[in-house]
Amino acid sequence: MSSQKPKAPVLAGLDLGSTTVKFIISTVSPDGKIEVSGMGRAPNMGVKQGVVVNIEATTESIRKAKEEAELMAGVQVQDVWVGVAGPHIKSFDSKGMVAIKNNEVTQADIERVLEAAKAVAVPGDRRVLHVLPREYKVDGQDGITDPIGMSGVRLEASVHIVTAAQAALNNTLKCIHRAGLKVAGMVLDTLATSHAILSEDEKNLGVCLADMGGGSTDLLYFVNGSVAHTSVIPVGGSHFTHDVAVGLRTPQVSAEELKRKYGCAMASMVNETETIEAEGVGGRKARAIPRKDLADVLEARAEEVLNLVANDVRLSGLMPLLGSGIVLTGGGSQLDGLVEMGEFVFDIPVRRGAPGRVGGLTDVIKTGESAVVVGLLLHAFNERKDQLLNEGMQIHLGESLDGIARKVKDFFGNMF
Repeated sequence: MSSQKPKAPVLAGLDLGSTTVKFIISTVSPDGKIEVSGMGRAPNMGVKQGVVVNIEATTESIRKAKEEAELMAGVQVQDVWVGVAGPHIKSFDSKGMVAIKNNEVTQADIERVLEAAKAVAVPGDRRVLHVLPREYKVDGQDGITDPIGMSGVRLEASVHIVTAAQAALNNTLKCIHRAGLKVAGMVLDTLATSHAILSEDEKNLGVCLADMGGGSTDLLYFVNGSVAHTSVIPVGGSHFTHDVAVGLRTPQVSAEELKRKYGCAMASMVNETETIEAEGVGGRKARAIPRKDLADVLEARAEEVLNLVANDVRLSGLMPLLGSGIVLTGGGSQLDGLVEMGEFVFDIPVRRGAPGRVGGLTDVIKTGESAVVVGLLLHAFNERKDQLLNEGMQIHLGESLDGIARKVKDFFGNMF
């Protein structure tokens, strides 16, 4: 494969899921649009609930997914934005206060006040992933979201700090380095997902994003447009598959296929007379079973997961503030009937979210499974906006100059 120079700045994202590793490559057009150009996925046995438990297996999965994405995109990538998840993620609120220089708030003052808020006692074995501003106060005036240019003497910030276990991050980094990649940045999975799934209105009204992955369901709460709480429920899509395998006495692979093809979270939505074929275990013959049996197994687990989510919402104390209700996404949320059951369990609006806001190969990323990787691209773009657009301009200029040089050369070539 020729690693030609890309025609535009390239961004890559990596989602280390408990069942699948996903790798996405995109380019950024001069007008700031993200165009997906490659997507690779590989099954992964080396991650449990967002934490690496087998370095070799995970490295191999990253390599495979990366190669597939690079082949599709026709470019090679060196650095990648990585999603981080798992029960080791802890978040809390903090406050910072600084004196405003020259009586007018500048970007430097904001950076200083966020540093001050971050200077709380974070244990040595944890690393701060994000400092997310909730609101600012200038001389006691609260409810300010963007204080730049305001006059005052004292600037205060209320922030939400997200931390992760250093050991878990180190193992993730080790796998990525072994797969021949550099890490451009690490982002909380659900925060990345929120960029791809939620609208500004939903964030402002208050919403809970439930990302149902293979090993766990990760929750992120927005109130008044900013992150208010994060939590993890250690149940996900693979638990559904396991239930089907045990309940219908069929191998895991076949159980996964049945769940995806015929699964439904509400038995009442299934036709009583419909039958499906379940493979036998250990070479036994396949047998026909009512599709309702499959739905019964899935319904019990779906009810459990949704009740755990509802319980988490109650415990967070944010229930009265979730004006937009709950948004389900991730691979596990694709199960039919889940939204209907959710409305019944939560008693607040529920919808299923799929990633948007990017162009290019939109058909390969149209389901909730791709929400994290698409979100990583959007997060990376927001963080590096100026740099990426600058690069784009330079590449564009370089091409124009090359073109002019070629025309001049051709012109003289034709004359003599």
